[in-house]
Amino acid sequence: MRETRQSRKVHAIATATVAALVGLAVPGCAGGGGEAGAAPSPRAAATSGASTAAPASATPTPTPSHPLSTTPRVIPAVREHAPARGPGWKPASGARVVIAPADRTALTDEARLLAGELGLGFAESAAPRTGDVQLALEAAPSGKPESYTLTVQGGRVKISGPDEAGVFYGTRTLKQEIRTAGSAPEGTVRDAPDRPQRGLNLDIARKNFTPDWIEARLREMGDLKLNQLGLHFSDDQAFRIQSDTHPEIVSDPHLTKAEVRRITALAASRHITVVPEIDSPGHLGAVLRAHPSLQLRDVRGRAVKGAVDIANPASAKLVDELLREYLPLFPGGAWHLGADEYQALVVPDPQASFPQLATAARQRYGPSARVQDLATGWLNDRAAVVRPSGKALKAWNDGFFAGGVVAAAPDLQAEYWTGKENGARPPLAYLQAGRKVVNLNDEYLYYVLGQPNQFTYPTGRRIYEQWTPLVLRGTTAVPARYGPQVLGARLAVWCDLSGAQTQAQVADGIRMPLAALSQKVWDPRPPQLSWTAFQALADKLS
Repeated sequence: MRETRQSRKVHAIATATVAALVGLAVPGCAGGGGEAGAAPSPRAAATSGASTAAPASATPTPTPSHPLSTTPRVIPAVREHAPARGPGWKPASGARVVIAPADRTALTDEARLLAGELGLGFAESAAPRTGDVQLALEAAPSGKPESYTLTVQGGRVKISGPDEAGVFYGTRTLKQEIRTAGSAPEGTVRDAPDRPQRGLNLDIARKNFTPDWIEARLREMGDLKLNQLGLHFSDDQAFRIQSDTHPEIVSDPHLTKAEVRRITALAASRHITVVPEIDSPGHLGAVLRAHPSLQLRDVRGRAVKGAVDIANPASAKLVDELLREYLPLFPGGAWHLGADEYQALVVPDPQASFPQLATAARQRYGPSARVQDLATGWLNDRAAVVRPSGKALKAWNDGFFAGGVVAAAPDLQAEYWTGKENGARPPLAYLQAGRKVVNLNDEYLYYVLGQPNQFTYPTGRRIYEQWTPLVLRGTTAVPARYGPQVLGARLAVWCDLSGAQTQAQVADGIRMPLAALSQKVWDPRPPQLSWTAFQALADKLS
Protein backbone atom coordinates (compact mmCIF):
# COMPACT_ATOMS: atom_id res chain seq x y z
CA MET A 1 0.00 0.00 0.00
CA ARG A 2 1.20 3.34 -0.64
CA GLU A 3 -0.37 6.63 0.29
CA THR A 4 -3.55 5.26 -1.13
CA ARG A 5 -2.20 1.53 -0.44
CA GLN A 6 17.32 -18.46 4.02
CA SER A 7 20.71 -20.76 6.16
CA ARG A 8 21.13 -23.42 3.86
CA LYS A 9 18.43 -23.87 1.44
CA VAL A 10 17.24 -21.26 -1.01
CA HIS A 11 14.66 -22.11 -3.56
CA ALA A 12 14.28 -20.01 -6.71
CA ILE A 13 10.73 -18.88 -7.46
CA ALA A 14 9.09 -21.05 -10.06
CA THR A 15 8.14 -19.07 -13.09
CA ALA A 16 6.21 -21.86 -14.81
CA THR A 17 2.56 -22.08 -13.80
CA VAL A 18 1.60 -25.13 -11.72
CA ALA A 19 -1.50 -26.76 -13.24
CA ALA A 20 -4.31 -28.13 -11.11
CA LEU A 21 -4.26 -31.82 -10.18
CA VAL A 22 -7.14 -34.24 -10.42
CA GLY A 23 -10.37 -33.51 -8.59
CA LEU A 24 -10.86 -33.81 -4.87
CA ALA A 25 -12.11 -37.25 -3.88
CA VAL A 26 -15.46 -37.28 -2.16
CA PRO A 27 -15.22 -38.86 1.29
CA GLY A 28 -16.93 -42.21 1.41
CA CYS A 29 -16.38 -43.09 -2.24
CA ALA A 30 -15.21 -46.55 -3.26
CA GLY A 31 -11.52 -47.08 -2.68
CA GLY A 32 -8.70 -49.52 -2.03
CA GLY A 33 -8.81 -52.21 0.59
CA GLY A 34 -11.23 -55.13 0.91
CA GLU A 35 -13.92 -56.16 3.33
CA ALA A 36 -12.78 -58.34 6.22
CA GLY A 37 -13.42 -62.00 5.47
CA ALA A 38 -15.87 -64.12 7.48
CA ALA A 39 -14.34 -66.48 10.05
CA PRO A 40 -13.91 -70.01 8.63
CA SER A 41 -16.03 -72.87 10.01
CA PRO A 42 -14.28 -75.27 12.41
CA ARG A 43 -12.61 -78.06 10.51
CA ALA A 44 -14.35 -81.46 10.97
CA ALA A 45 -11.75 -84.19 11.16
CA ALA A 46 -12.75 -87.75 10.32
CA THR A 47 -10.69 -90.87 10.59
CA SER A 48 -11.48 -93.66 8.16
CA GLY A 49 -13.51 -96.22 10.03
CA ALA A 50 -13.31 -94.24 13.24
CA SER A 51 -16.39 -94.06 15.36
CA THR A 52 -15.23 -91.08 17.53
CA ALA A 53 -15.12 -87.52 16.11
CA ALA A 54 -12.01 -85.43 16.72
CA PRO A 55 -12.48 -82.42 19.10
CA ALA A 56 -13.44 -79.14 17.42
CA SER A 57 -10.69 -76.53 17.05
CA ALA A 58 -10.87 -73.20 18.95
CA THR A 59 -12.97 -70.48 17.30
CA PRO A 60 -10.52 -68.15 15.42
CA THR A 61 -10.44 -64.37 16.10
CA PRO A 62 -12.06 -62.34 13.29
CA THR A 63 -9.88 -59.95 11.30
CA PRO A 64 -10.61 -56.35 12.46
CA SER A 65 -12.84 -54.44 10.09
CA HIS A 66 -12.21 -50.71 9.42
CA PRO A 67 -14.50 -48.25 7.70
CA LEU A 68 -13.36 -46.57 4.54
CA SER A 69 -11.20 -43.60 5.47
CA THR A 70 -12.30 -40.02 4.89
CA THR A 71 -10.43 -37.09 3.44
CA PRO A 72 -8.25 -35.35 6.04
CA ARG A 73 -9.29 -31.84 7.08
CA VAL A 74 -6.34 -29.50 6.72
CA ILE A 75 -5.62 -25.96 5.48
CA PRO A 76 -5.24 -25.69 2.58
CA ALA A 77 -7.42 -28.68 1.74
CA VAL A 78 -5.72 -31.56 -0.05
CA ARG A 79 -6.60 -31.80 -3.71
CA GLU A 80 -6.92 -35.60 -3.89
CA HIS A 81 -7.31 -38.35 -1.30
CA ALA A 82 -7.70 -42.02 -2.29
CA PRO A 83 -9.43 -43.62 0.71
CA ALA A 84 -8.63 -47.07 2.05
CA ARG A 85 -9.57 -49.39 4.90
CA GLY A 86 -7.16 -49.56 7.78
CA PRO A 87 -6.33 -48.18 11.21
CA GLY A 88 -4.46 -45.14 9.95
CA TRP A 89 -1.41 -43.85 11.81
CA LYS A 90 -0.78 -41.95 14.99
CA PRO A 91 2.43 -41.06 16.87
CA ALA A 92 3.53 -43.85 19.20
CA SER A 93 6.40 -44.51 21.56
CA GLY A 94 9.51 -45.56 19.67
CA ALA A 95 8.27 -44.23 16.34
CA ARG A 96 10.72 -42.26 14.23
CA VAL A 97 10.96 -39.90 11.29
CA VAL A 98 13.43 -41.59 8.97
CA ILE A 99 15.29 -40.59 5.84
CA ALA A 100 17.57 -42.65 3.64
CA PRO A 101 21.28 -41.76 3.84
CA ALA A 102 21.08 -40.59 0.23
CA ASP A 103 18.58 -37.91 1.29
CA ARG A 104 20.62 -36.68 4.26
CA THR A 105 21.62 -33.34 2.77
CA ALA A 106 18.22 -32.58 1.32
CA LEU A 107 15.79 -33.70 4.00
CA THR A 108 17.46 -33.68 7.42
CA ASP A 109 15.97 -30.29 8.31
CA GLU A 110 12.45 -31.34 7.33
CA ALA A 111 12.77 -34.63 9.21
CA ARG A 112 14.11 -33.10 12.41
CA LEU A 113 11.45 -30.39 12.37
CA LEU A 114 8.61 -32.91 12.01
CA ALA A 115 10.13 -35.22 14.62
CA GLY A 116 10.23 -32.38 17.12
CA GLU A 117 6.68 -31.31 16.34
CA LEU A 118 5.23 -34.81 16.74
CA GLY A 119 7.46 -35.99 19.59
CA LEU A 120 9.14 -38.68 17.50
CA GLY A 121 12.72 -39.85 17.15
CA PHE A 122 14.90 -39.19 14.11
CA ALA A 123 17.03 -41.68 12.22
CA GLU A 124 18.77 -42.32 8.94
CA SER A 125 17.55 -45.65 7.67
CA ALA A 126 16.81 -47.30 4.36
CA ALA A 127 14.39 -49.67 6.10
CA PRO A 128 11.64 -47.91 8.05
CA ARG A 129 9.89 -49.88 10.77
CA THR A 130 6.24 -50.18 11.57
CA GLY A 131 5.15 -46.91 13.18
CA ASP A 132 7.75 -44.78 11.36
CA VAL A 133 7.29 -41.78 9.09
CA GLN A 134 9.54 -41.98 6.04
CA LEU A 135 10.51 -38.87 4.06
CA ALA A 136 11.98 -39.38 0.59
CA LEU A 137 12.80 -37.58 -2.61
CA GLU A 138 11.55 -39.32 -5.70
CA ALA A 139 14.36 -41.30 -7.36
CA ALA A 140 13.16 -40.13 -10.78
CA PRO A 141 11.23 -36.92 -10.13
CA SER A 142 8.05 -36.87 -12.15
CA GLY A 143 5.70 -34.74 -10.09
CA LYS A 144 5.06 -31.04 -10.43
CA PRO A 145 7.15 -28.57 -8.41
CA GLU A 146 6.13 -28.47 -4.73
CA SER A 147 3.91 -31.56 -5.10
CA TYR A 148 3.91 -34.50 -2.72
CA THR A 149 2.39 -37.90 -2.10
CA LEU A 150 1.49 -38.97 1.44
CA THR A 151 0.63 -42.64 1.93
CA VAL A 152 -0.63 -44.20 5.15
CA GLN A 153 -0.48 -47.99 4.92
CA GLY A 154 0.69 -50.93 7.00
CA GLY A 155 1.16 -48.84 10.11
CA ARG A 156 3.61 -46.49 8.40
CA VAL A 157 3.58 -43.11 6.68
CA LYS A 158 5.58 -42.29 3.58
CA ILE A 159 5.89 -38.72 2.29
CA SER A 160 7.64 -38.29 -1.04
CA GLY A 161 7.98 -35.58 -3.64
CA PRO A 162 10.10 -34.37 -6.55
CA ASP A 163 11.69 -31.60 -4.46
CA GLU A 164 12.34 -30.62 -0.86
CA ALA A 165 9.50 -28.12 -0.79
CA GLY A 166 6.99 -30.79 -1.77
CA VAL A 167 8.19 -33.15 0.96
CA PHE A 168 7.99 -30.28 3.45
CA TYR A 169 4.39 -29.56 2.47
CA GLY A 170 3.58 -33.22 3.01
CA THR A 171 4.91 -32.93 6.55
CA ARG A 172 2.62 -29.92 7.07
CA THR A 173 -0.36 -32.01 6.05
CA LEU A 174 0.63 -34.79 8.46
CA LYS A 175 1.20 -32.30 11.28
CA GLN A 176 -2.26 -30.80 10.77
CA GLU A 177 -3.91 -34.24 10.58
CA ILE A 178 -2.49 -35.11 13.97
CA ARG A 179 -3.45 -31.72 15.36
CA THR A 180 -7.06 -31.92 14.22
CA ALA A 181 -7.87 -35.64 14.45
CA GLY A 182 -5.08 -37.24 16.47
CA SER A 183 -4.27 -39.58 13.60
CA ALA A 184 -3.69 -39.68 9.85
CA PRO A 185 -6.29 -41.61 7.84
CA GLU A 186 -5.44 -44.69 5.83
CA GLY A 187 -5.02 -44.03 2.14
CA THR A 188 -3.05 -41.79 -0.20
CA VAL A 189 -2.97 -38.02 -0.58
CA ARG A 190 -1.71 -36.56 -3.84
CA ASP A 191 -1.38 -32.82 -3.65
CA ALA A 192 0.19 -29.78 -5.30
CA PRO A 193 -0.37 -26.01 -5.38
CA ASP A 194 -2.29 -24.35 -8.17
CA ARG A 195 -0.07 -21.22 -8.16
CA PRO A 196 3.72 -21.00 -7.74
CA GLN A 197 3.66 -17.72 -5.75
CA ARG A 198 1.69 -17.64 -2.49
CA GLY A 199 2.29 -15.34 0.39
CA LEU A 200 2.24 -12.24 2.55
CA ASN A 201 3.52 -8.73 1.89
CA LEU A 202 4.62 -6.76 4.95
CA ASP A 203 5.24 -3.01 5.26
CA ILE A 204 7.94 -2.65 7.93
CA ALA A 205 8.89 0.84 6.76
CA ARG A 206 5.89 2.69 8.19
CA LYS A 207 5.59 0.43 11.25
CA ASN A 208 8.39 -1.40 13.00
CA PHE A 209 7.75 -5.11 13.42
CA THR A 210 10.11 -7.01 15.71
CA PRO A 211 12.15 -9.95 14.43
CA ASP A 212 10.25 -12.33 16.72
CA TRP A 213 6.92 -11.16 15.27
CA ILE A 214 8.15 -11.62 11.69
CA GLU A 215 9.48 -15.08 12.54
CA ALA A 216 6.13 -16.07 14.03
CA ARG A 217 4.46 -15.11 10.76
CA LEU A 218 6.98 -17.24 8.83
CA ARG A 219 6.10 -20.29 10.95
CA GLU A 220 2.41 -19.61 10.37
CA MET A 221 3.00 -19.22 6.64
CA GLY A 222 5.00 -22.44 6.42
CA ASP A 223 2.18 -24.45 7.96
CA LEU A 224 -0.22 -22.89 5.42
CA LYS A 225 2.11 -23.87 2.54
CA LEU A 226 2.76 -20.21 1.63
CA ASN A 227 6.12 -19.52 0.03
CA GLN A 228 6.76 -15.75 -0.25
CA LEU A 229 7.25 -12.96 2.26
CA GLY A 230 7.48 -9.54 0.63
CA LEU A 231 9.43 -7.10 2.81
CA HIS A 232 8.79 -3.41 2.03
CA PHE A 233 11.49 -1.81 4.20
CA SER A 234 12.01 1.63 2.66
CA ASP A 235 9.46 4.42 2.36
CA ASP A 236 8.89 8.06 3.16
CA GLN A 237 8.47 7.35 6.88
CA ALA A 238 11.53 5.19 7.54
CA PHE A 239 14.31 2.99 6.20
CA ARG A 240 14.40 -0.08 8.44
CA ILE A 241 17.43 -2.26 7.67
CA GLN A 242 21.01 -1.57 8.71
CA SER A 243 23.16 -0.13 5.92
CA ASP A 244 26.94 -0.06 5.73
CA THR A 245 27.14 1.99 2.54
CA HIS A 246 24.64 4.63 3.68
CA PRO A 247 24.17 4.46 7.46
CA GLU A 248 22.86 8.03 7.40
CA ILE A 249 19.53 6.95 5.90
CA VAL A 250 18.70 4.25 8.47
CA SER A 251 15.87 4.87 10.92
CA ASP A 252 15.47 3.66 14.49
CA PRO A 253 14.30 1.13 15.34
CA HIS A 254 15.46 -1.08 12.48
CA LEU A 255 16.51 -4.62 11.70
CA THR A 256 20.21 -5.38 11.94
CA LYS A 257 21.76 -7.45 9.19
CA ALA A 258 22.22 -10.28 11.71
CA GLU A 259 18.47 -10.20 12.39
CA VAL A 260 17.73 -10.23 8.67
CA ARG A 261 19.97 -13.26 8.23
CA ARG A 262 18.11 -15.02 11.03
CA ILE A 263 14.80 -14.19 9.35
CA THR A 264 15.92 -15.40 5.91
CA ALA A 265 17.37 -18.59 7.44
CA LEU A 266 14.08 -19.41 9.14
CA ALA A 267 12.24 -18.58 5.92
CA ALA A 268 14.48 -20.93 3.96
CA SER A 269 13.83 -23.74 6.42
CA ARG A 270 10.12 -23.28 5.68
CA HIS A 271 10.74 -22.98 1.92
CA ILE A 272 9.73 -19.32 1.95
CA THR A 273 11.48 -16.76 -0.23
CA VAL A 274 11.91 -13.32 1.33
CA VAL A 275 11.36 -10.74 -1.41
CA PRO A 276 12.90 -7.38 -0.44
CA GLU A 277 11.69 -4.09 -1.86
CA ILE A 278 13.53 -0.79 -2.11
CA ASP A 279 10.81 1.27 -3.71
CA SER A 280 12.05 3.88 -6.20
CA PRO A 281 11.96 6.46 -7.68
CA GLY A 282 9.07 7.37 -5.37
CA HIS A 283 8.62 6.53 -1.68
CA LEU A 284 12.19 7.55 -0.84
CA GLY A 285 11.41 10.20 1.76
CA ALA A 286 13.63 8.62 4.41
CA VAL A 287 16.56 8.66 1.98
CA LEU A 288 15.84 12.22 0.93
CA ARG A 289 15.95 13.51 4.51
CA ALA A 290 19.64 12.61 4.50
CA HIS A 291 20.18 13.61 0.84
CA PRO A 292 18.02 16.69 0.14
CA SER A 293 20.00 17.52 -3.00
CA LEU A 294 18.34 14.56 -4.71
CA GLN A 295 14.84 15.88 -4.07
CA LEU A 296 12.58 16.28 -7.09
CA ARG A 297 11.17 19.80 -7.43
CA ASP A 298 8.56 21.07 -9.84
CA VAL A 299 8.78 24.06 -12.15
CA ARG A 300 8.01 26.38 -9.22
CA GLY A 301 10.70 24.87 -7.02
CA ARG A 302 8.31 22.98 -4.76
CA ALA A 303 9.54 19.68 -3.33
CA VAL A 304 7.63 16.58 -4.42
CA LYS A 305 7.01 14.21 -1.53
CA GLY A 306 9.14 11.08 -1.58
CA ALA A 307 10.36 11.53 -5.16
CA VAL A 308 13.97 11.66 -6.24
CA ASP A 309 15.06 13.65 -9.28
CA ILE A 310 15.61 10.91 -11.86
CA ALA A 311 17.36 13.38 -14.15
CA ASN A 312 20.14 13.66 -11.54
CA PRO A 313 22.74 10.87 -11.99
CA ALA A 314 23.47 11.01 -8.26
CA SER A 315 19.99 9.65 -7.54
CA ALA A 316 20.65 6.50 -9.56
CA LYS A 317 24.10 6.12 -8.03
CA LEU A 318 22.75 6.11 -4.47
CA VAL A 319 19.91 3.68 -5.17
CA ASP A 320 22.21 1.32 -7.08
CA GLU A 321 24.67 1.32 -4.19
CA LEU A 322 21.85 0.21 -1.90
CA LEU A 323 20.71 -2.47 -4.32
CA ARG A 324 24.20 -3.92 -4.59
CA GLU A 325 24.65 -3.83 -0.82
CA TYR A 326 21.46 -5.72 -0.07
CA LEU A 327 21.53 -8.29 -2.87
CA PRO A 328 23.76 -10.72 -0.88
CA LEU A 329 21.70 -10.19 2.27
CA PHE A 330 18.61 -11.65 0.61
CA PRO A 331 19.59 -14.96 -1.02
CA GLY A 332 16.05 -15.76 -2.20
CA GLY A 333 15.02 -15.85 -5.81
CA ALA A 334 13.13 -12.57 -6.27
CA TRP A 335 13.52 -8.81 -5.91
CA HIS A 336 10.93 -6.03 -5.92
CA LEU A 337 11.89 -2.73 -7.56
CA GLY A 338 8.80 -0.76 -6.55
CA ALA A 339 8.20 1.91 -9.24
CA ASP A 340 4.73 2.91 -8.06
CA GLU A 341 3.26 6.35 -7.46
CA TYR A 342 6.12 8.47 -8.80
CA GLN A 343 4.52 11.85 -8.13
CA ALA A 344 5.90 13.51 -11.25
CA LEU A 345 3.50 11.32 -13.24
CA VAL A 346 0.30 12.02 -11.31
CA VAL A 347 -0.06 15.63 -12.45
CA PRO A 348 -2.05 16.62 -15.57
CA ASP A 349 1.01 17.69 -17.60
CA PRO A 350 4.28 16.18 -16.36
CA GLN A 351 6.24 17.80 -19.19
CA ALA A 352 5.15 21.29 -18.15
CA SER A 353 5.42 20.66 -14.40
CA PHE A 354 8.86 19.03 -14.59
CA PRO A 355 10.72 20.51 -17.57
CA GLN A 356 14.07 19.17 -16.33
CA LEU A 357 12.71 15.61 -16.53
CA ALA A 358 11.18 16.24 -19.97
CA THR A 359 14.50 17.58 -21.25
CA ALA A 360 16.41 14.59 -19.84
CA ALA A 361 13.92 12.21 -21.46
CA ARG A 362 14.37 13.78 -24.92
CA GLN A 363 18.14 13.84 -24.56
CA ARG A 364 18.29 10.15 -23.74
CA TYR A 365 15.44 8.69 -25.77
CA GLY A 366 14.78 11.09 -28.63
CA PRO A 367 12.48 14.01 -29.42
CA SER A 368 9.25 12.09 -28.84
CA ALA A 369 10.20 10.90 -25.36
CA ARG A 370 8.24 12.05 -22.35
CA VAL A 371 8.67 11.98 -18.58
CA GLN A 372 7.09 8.52 -18.41
CA ASP A 373 9.88 7.23 -20.68
CA LEU A 374 12.50 8.57 -18.30
CA ALA A 375 10.70 6.78 -15.45
CA THR A 376 10.55 3.55 -17.45
CA GLY A 377 14.25 3.91 -18.23
CA TRP A 378 14.90 4.31 -14.50
CA LEU A 379 13.03 1.06 -13.82
CA ASN A 380 14.92 -0.80 -16.55
CA ASP A 381 18.25 0.51 -15.27
CA ARG A 382 17.54 -0.69 -11.72
CA ALA A 383 16.43 -4.05 -13.13
CA ALA A 384 19.76 -4.28 -14.95
CA VAL A 385 21.57 -3.93 -11.61
CA VAL A 386 19.64 -6.81 -10.03
CA ARG A 387 19.26 -9.10 -13.06
CA PRO A 388 22.79 -10.66 -12.94
CA SER A 389 21.86 -12.14 -9.56
CA GLY A 390 19.35 -14.37 -11.34
CA LYS A 391 16.47 -13.14 -9.20
CA ALA A 392 12.99 -12.77 -10.62
CA LEU A 393 12.18 -9.07 -11.02
CA LYS A 394 8.98 -7.39 -9.85
CA ALA A 395 7.43 -3.93 -9.98
CA TRP A 396 4.04 -2.47 -9.07
CA ASN A 397 1.63 -2.34 -11.99
CA ASP A 398 1.31 1.47 -11.97
CA GLY A 399 5.03 1.64 -12.77
CA PHE A 400 4.31 0.23 -16.25
CA PHE A 401 3.22 2.80 -18.83
CA ALA A 402 1.62 2.46 -22.23
CA GLY A 403 2.25 4.51 -25.35
CA GLY A 404 5.81 5.54 -24.64
CA VAL A 405 8.96 5.17 -26.69
CA VAL A 406 10.51 3.07 -23.91
CA ALA A 407 8.93 -0.19 -22.73
CA ALA A 408 9.51 -1.92 -19.42
CA ALA A 409 11.76 -4.97 -19.66
CA PRO A 410 9.69 -8.04 -20.60
CA ASP A 411 10.96 -10.12 -17.65
CA LEU A 412 9.46 -7.75 -15.08
CA GLN A 413 6.48 -9.26 -13.29
CA ALA A 414 3.64 -6.81 -12.74
CA GLU A 415 2.43 -6.88 -9.15
CA TYR A 416 -1.13 -5.80 -9.74
CA TRP A 417 -2.69 -3.84 -6.91
CA THR A 418 -4.75 -1.09 -8.48
CA GLY A 419 -6.40 0.18 -11.59
CA LYS A 420 -7.11 3.57 -10.04
CA GLU A 421 -3.72 5.31 -10.18
CA ASN A 422 -2.62 7.51 -13.07
CA GLY A 423 -0.94 5.34 -15.66
CA ALA A 424 -2.50 2.17 -14.30
CA ARG A 425 -4.56 0.11 -16.70
CA PRO A 426 -7.01 -2.77 -16.35
CA PRO A 427 -5.41 -6.18 -15.83
CA LEU A 428 -6.18 -7.32 -19.37
CA ALA A 429 -3.81 -4.71 -20.78
CA TYR A 430 -0.89 -6.37 -18.99
CA LEU A 431 -2.01 -9.91 -19.76
CA GLN A 432 -2.69 -9.25 -23.43
CA ALA A 433 0.82 -7.83 -23.72
CA GLY A 434 2.17 -11.16 -22.42
CA ARG A 435 3.16 -9.82 -19.02
CA LYS A 436 3.23 -12.21 -16.04
CA VAL A 437 1.15 -10.84 -13.18
CA VAL A 438 0.92 -11.38 -9.42
CA ASN A 439 -2.37 -10.63 -7.65
CA LEU A 440 -2.45 -8.08 -4.80
CA ASN A 441 -5.98 -6.86 -5.51
CA ASP A 442 -6.60 -3.92 -3.17
CA GLU A 443 -10.30 -4.80 -3.09
CA TYR A 444 -9.70 -8.12 -1.30
CA LEU A 445 -6.05 -8.41 -0.28
CA TYR A 446 -5.10 -5.02 1.20
CA TYR A 447 -4.96 -4.85 5.00
CA VAL A 448 -4.37 -1.11 5.54
CA LEU A 449 -3.92 -0.02 9.14
CA GLY A 450 -6.48 2.56 10.16
CA GLN A 451 -8.55 1.95 7.00
CA PRO A 452 -7.77 5.32 5.32
CA ASN A 453 -8.89 6.34 1.82
CA GLN A 454 -11.97 4.11 1.87
CA PHE A 455 -9.97 0.93 2.52
CA THR A 456 -11.63 -1.65 4.75
CA TYR A 457 -9.96 -4.56 6.48
CA PRO A 458 -10.27 -7.68 4.32
CA THR A 459 -12.18 -10.61 5.72
CA GLY A 460 -11.25 -14.25 5.36
CA ARG A 461 -14.83 -15.08 4.47
CA ARG A 462 -14.92 -12.70 1.52
CA ILE A 463 -11.65 -14.08 0.16
CA TYR A 464 -12.79 -17.67 0.78
CA GLU A 465 -16.20 -17.30 -0.83
CA GLN A 466 -15.71 -14.69 -3.58
CA TRP A 467 -12.09 -14.25 -4.64
CA THR A 468 -9.81 -16.34 -6.86
CA PRO A 469 -6.34 -15.54 -8.27
CA LEU A 470 -8.04 -14.48 -11.52
CA VAL A 471 -9.87 -11.64 -9.72
CA LEU A 472 -7.10 -9.10 -10.22
CA ARG A 473 -9.04 -5.86 -10.01
CA GLY A 474 -12.34 -5.15 -8.33
CA THR A 475 -14.58 -8.20 -8.21
CA THR A 476 -14.43 -9.42 -11.82
CA ALA A 477 -12.20 -12.30 -12.90
CA VAL A 478 -10.10 -12.10 -16.04
CA PRO A 479 -10.78 -14.81 -18.67
CA ALA A 480 -9.50 -18.23 -17.67
CA ARG A 481 -7.27 -18.41 -20.76
CA TYR A 482 -4.95 -15.93 -19.03
CA GLY A 483 -4.63 -18.17 -15.98
CA PRO A 484 -1.09 -19.37 -16.75
CA GLN A 485 0.15 -15.76 -16.64
CA VAL A 486 -1.27 -15.12 -13.15
CA LEU A 487 1.53 -16.47 -10.99
CA GLY A 488 -0.22 -16.23 -7.65
CA ALA A 489 -1.10 -13.76 -4.93
CA ARG A 490 -0.08 -12.19 -1.64
CA LEU A 491 -2.05 -10.64 1.19
CA ALA A 492 -0.58 -7.17 1.78
CA VAL A 493 -0.25 -5.40 5.13
CA TRP A 494 0.26 -1.65 4.73
CA CYS A 495 0.82 0.57 7.76
CA ASP A 496 -0.42 3.98 6.61
CA LEU A 497 -1.74 4.79 10.09
CA SER A 498 0.88 2.79 11.96
CA GLY A 499 -0.53 3.39 15.43
CA ALA A 500 -3.99 2.12 14.54
CA GLN A 501 -3.13 -1.44 15.57
CA THR A 502 -0.53 -3.18 17.69
CA GLN A 503 1.59 -6.04 16.37
CA ALA A 504 -0.69 -8.49 18.16
CA GLN A 505 -3.78 -6.93 16.61
CA VAL A 506 -2.25 -7.15 13.14
CA ALA A 507 -1.39 -10.82 13.66
CA ASP A 508 -4.95 -11.54 14.81
CA GLY A 509 -6.47 -9.44 12.03
CA ILE A 510 -4.65 -11.19 9.19
CA ARG A 511 -4.96 -14.75 10.54
CA MET A 512 -8.18 -15.71 8.76
CA PRO A 513 -7.53 -13.70 5.56
CA LEU A 514 -4.15 -15.43 5.29
CA ALA A 515 -5.70 -18.86 5.84
CA ALA A 516 -8.38 -18.14 3.23
CA LEU A 517 -5.75 -16.92 0.77
CA SER A 518 -3.73 -20.09 1.32
CA GLN A 519 -6.77 -22.16 0.36
CA LYS A 520 -7.54 -20.23 -2.82
CA VAL A 521 -3.98 -20.10 -4.20
CA TRP A 522 -3.56 -23.82 -3.48
CA ASP A 523 -6.90 -24.71 -5.07
CA PRO A 524 -9.04 -21.96 -6.63
CA ARG A 525 -12.10 -24.17 -7.02
CA PRO A 526 -15.08 -23.60 -4.72
CA PRO A 527 -14.03 -25.05 -1.35
CA GLN A 528 -15.69 -28.19 -0.01
CA LEU A 529 -16.05 -26.84 3.52
CA SER A 530 -18.49 -24.10 4.41
CA TRP A 531 -16.98 -20.90 5.76
CA THR A 532 -18.18 -21.76 9.27
CA ALA A 533 -16.50 -25.18 9.11
CA PHE A 534 -13.34 -23.68 7.61
CA GLN A 535 -13.16 -21.08 10.38
CA ALA A 536 -13.65 -23.75 13.05
CA LEU A 537 -10.86 -25.80 11.48
CA ALA A 538 -8.54 -22.77 11.41
CA ASP A 539 -9.31 -22.11 15.08
CA LYS A 540 -8.43 -25.70 15.93
CA LEU A 541 -5.10 -25.37 14.11
CA SER A 542 -4.16 -22.07 15.79
